[in-house]
Amino acid sequence: MKKIFLYILAGSLCFAACKKDDEVETFVEPEDINVRNSYDEQAIQKFMDNNYLDSQGNIKAFSSTDAADDNEKKLSQLDPKTLPSGVIYIKRIGAQPEDSNPPVTGVTIEDSTQIKTMIRANYYLATNTDGNISLGNGEPLLNTINGSGSPVTDPTFYYVKKIVRTASGKDSNYYEIKGLKEGLKYFKGFENLTSGNPYNLQGVIIVPSKAAFARNANYYNLQNATFVFNFQIYKANVRPSADQ
Repeated sequence: MKKIFLYILAGSLCFAACKKDDEVETFVEPEDINVRNSYDEQAIQKFMDNNYLDSQGNIKAFSSTDAADDNEKKLSQLDPKTLPSGVIYIKRIGAQPEDSNPPVTGVTIEDSTQIKTMIRANYYLATNTDGNISLGNGEPLLNTINGSGSPVTDPTFYYVKKIVRTASGKDSNYYEIKGLKEGLKYFKGFENLTSGNPYNLQGVIIVPSKAAFARNANYYNLQNATFVFNFQIYKANVRPSADQ
């Protein structure tokens, strides 16, 4: 009887040990907001080192098996500018209105500017797993490039209409990503490209969580998220009163 009991006990301990070894460590959000901000900063730097822009300005990850991208420049080598808020923007040479042939006068993006944009907007959570800090796999917030293929006017995370705010009882900070609006002010939009024009993305804006929603409640339920925007402004104009 004692031997049976010992066998059962040994089997149970072995099963428990095996289960513990097989368990995947899950990331726990740090309580200290300064640690979160540090994770974002380190993960964004790694993201910029691991990605480049292709011939149409799309963000692409370097391949470890294909030598075709060996001569491409990292995002971190494309003169990224970091604002006091932590927002990073990268302007792609050759893709701005003034780079057109012939050159055209671009429209400055201001708070009152309505934009029509081709955009790929992804969100990430910077994590620390066994000392490896990275953004991990991105999830789409909006993707007109691989989705509809048509520009979108004033996406909600850029501008939310008063009628929506009134109906929800929420202010614009609940919807809009302030870091995106801040970064766009360093770009100029085209005055009026036709929707059917092939896209030529103007650059990248990276918004760490502290310049997005931080830990505040928001429409997308994306606390602590870092956002990466890859875009072209097809049209920029003063927002009509009917769209405010």
